[in-house]
Amino acid sequence: MGMTSAQKSGFGATLWDWLTTVDHKKIGILYLAGGGFFFLLGGLEAVIIRIQLISPENNFISAGLYNEMITMHGTTMIFLAAMPILLGLMNFIMPLQIGARDVAFPFLNSLGFWLFLFGGLLLNLSWFTGAPDAGWTNYAPLSIQSPGHGIDFYIMGLQLSGAGTLMGGINFIVTIVLMRAPGMTYMRMPLFTWTTFVASILILFAFPALTVGLFLMMFDRMFGSAFFDAALGGNAIIWQHLFWIFGHPEVYILILPVFGVFSEVFPTFAKKRLFGYTAMVFATFLIAFLGFMVWAHHMFTVGLGPVANSIFAVATMAIAVPTGIKIFNWLFTLWGGSIKINTAMLWSLAFIPSFTIGGMTGVMLASAVADYQYHDTYFVIGHFHYVIVGGTVFGILAGLHYWWPKMFGRYLHEGLGQLSFWTFFVGFHLTFFIQHFLGLMGMPRRYWVFLENQGLDTGNLISTIGAFFMSFGVIVFLINIIYTTIKGKKASGDAWGSGRTLEWAISSPPVHYNFKQLPLVRGLDPLWIEKTEGNKKVTPAEPLDEIHMPNGSILPFIMTIGFTIASYGFIYQTESKYWLIAVYAGMAIALISMLIRSLKDDHGHHISKEELERVGD
Repeated sequence: MGMTSAQKSGFGATLWDWLTTVDHKKIGILYLAGGGFFFLLGGLEAVIIRIQLISPENNFISAGLYNEMITMHGTTMIFLAAMPILLGLMNFIMPLQIGARDVAFPFLNSLGFWLFLFGGLLLNLSWFTGAPDAGWTNYAPLSIQSPGHGIDFYIMGLQLSGAGTLMGGINFIVTIVLMRAPGMTYMRMPLFTWTTFVASILILFAFPALTVGLFLMMFDRMFGSAFFDAALGGNAIIWQHLFWIFGHPEVYILILPVFGVFSEVFPTFAKKRLFGYTAMVFATFLIAFLGFMVWAHHMFTVGLGPVANSIFAVATMAIAVPTGIKIFNWLFTLWGGSIKINTAMLWSLAFIPSFTIGGMTGVMLASAVADYQYHDTYFVIGHFHYVIVGGTVFGILAGLHYWWPKMFGRYLHEGLGQLSFWTFFVGFHLTFFIQHFLGLMGMPRRYWVFLENQGLDTGNLISTIGAFFMSFGVIVFLINIIYTTIKGKKASGDAWGSGRTLEWAISSPPVHYNFKQLPLVRGLDPLWIEKTEGNKKVTPAEPLDEIHMPNGSILPFIMTIGFTIASYGFIYQTESKYWLIAVYAGMAIALISMLIRSLKDDHGHHISKEELERVGD
C-alpha cells in the first residue's frame, strides 16, 4: 500500500477492491458484514415468531407462513449468521496470531466467502416464491412431500454456502500447519488459533455428511429417486442420521471458536496467563472427538432400541467433562487477577452462568428415558438457545468488542456497549428461561398456536417481551457501530495495553502485509514475554527484505455467479427443460473461470525493501 493508501479512491475503485480482494483481513470484514446482515434477518424472523406466540390462538401470521418463518430463522441463524461471523473473526485474527502474512490459499479464501454469500442470497430468494417449511432440520418425509420449490432453495442454497465453508476449513488447517512464524510451536499457539484449528477439522469431517444428505434429497425431489421414500423402498430415518452426523459436530463448530475468544479475553483483562493452557488444548480436542459420537441423541424417540440409546446417552454425558474442565480453567484464570470490567469482559463473564445452564439442561436431555418427555417440546428450544445464544452469540459479541479496535482502529463506545449488553442479557434470560417450563407443561415446539386455559399464556407473554429487549440491545449495538465509525476513539497497536498475543504487536488496523518482518516467537504469549523484558516490540526473526504478496482476482466472484445461476436452473428444471440452459450456462461460466485460473500465471507482487523502510514503524 505505502503512499497509495493516503489518497482517497473513488466508489468504483473501492467496490472493485472489495470484489477482487484476497486479503484475509478484508475477507474477514466481508464475512462479518454478510453474517451481520443475515443475523438481522434471522432476528427479524425470530421476532415475528414471538409476536405470533404472544397470546393464545393468535393469527398474526398464517400457519403456513409460520412454518416458513421457523425454518428460515433456524437455517439463517446457524448457516448464514453464526458460522460466517465466526469465520470472519477467524479469518482476520488467526493469521495475525500465528505471525503469518495471509492464509495459505488466498484465492480459495475469497471463493469461500462469495459461495457463502450467494448461497445465502439464493436461499432467501425463496421468500418471493414460497420459502422452505419443513423446519431447519428438513426431516423427510415432510421435506420430500413439501409442495413448491421452498425445499429446493434450501438444498441448493446450503450446498453452495456449505462448499464455501468447507474451503474455509481446509484453508485454515493448512495455514495453521504450514505458516506459523519461527518459534511458534503448536503448544505456543494462542487458544483462539487452537479452537480455529479444531473447528476447521470438524468442518472437514462433518460437512461431507451434509453434502451427501443434500445430494440425496436433491435427487429425490428433482430427479425422482427414492432414497427417503418408504413407499418405494427408501428410508426416511437415514436423512436424520446423515443430517445429525453433520449437525451435532456443527454445534461444536459454533461453540469451540468462542471458547477460544474467552480464552483470549479473560487473560487480557485479568492480566494473568490462561490457567491450565495444556488442559484447555486437550479438552478442546476431546470435545471435538466426542462430538462425532453423539449424533443419535437427537433421535432417542425414533426407536433405535435400548442399546443404541444407552450408548449415545453415555457418550453425550461424557462431553460435560471436558466442557467442565474449560469452565473451571476460566474461573481459575480470573481468580486473583487484577480484573478490568468492560463490554468484552461483561459478555465473557455473562457467558459462564448462561452457558452452564445450557450444559445442565443438555445433560438432562442426554438421559434417553427422560428425553421421551422433553423431546420436541419447548424445553429443547430453551436448552439449545441457552447454548447457542448464551454461548455462541455472547462469544461473538465479546470477540467483536475485543478485536474491534484491532480490525478498525477505533474502540466501540463503552456506554453504548454496556447498555446493549444489559438489555440483551436480561432479554435473553426472559425469553428462554421460561421456555424450559413451558416445555415441561407440555407445549410442543414448531406449533403455530397454543390454546387458552392451558397455563401457557403468561410464559409466552414473558418470552415475547424478552425478545423485544434483545431486539433493543441489537439496535443499540448497531448504533454503536455507526457512531464509532464516525466519532470513535482511535486505538493504538496494543489497544487494551495488556495484549499478550501477536495481533497486538502490530498497528491497528494492520497494514496489508501484516508484519514487516516475521516475528520471532519465544514462548506462549509472545508479546507479553517481550513486554516483561522491557522491549517495545517483538524481536524479528528475519532481516528486513522485500515481501511477496498475492494479487487480487475477480475470478472467485465470477465463478460463484456461475454456480448460482446453475443452482437456480436446477431448482426450476423440474418445470421446464429450458431451465437446463441456465444449468449449462452457469456451469460453463464457473468452469471457464477455473480454466483461466489454471492457465494464467499470476505471480503476485512484491513490496520493495525501500518502500518498507519508508513506512517506518
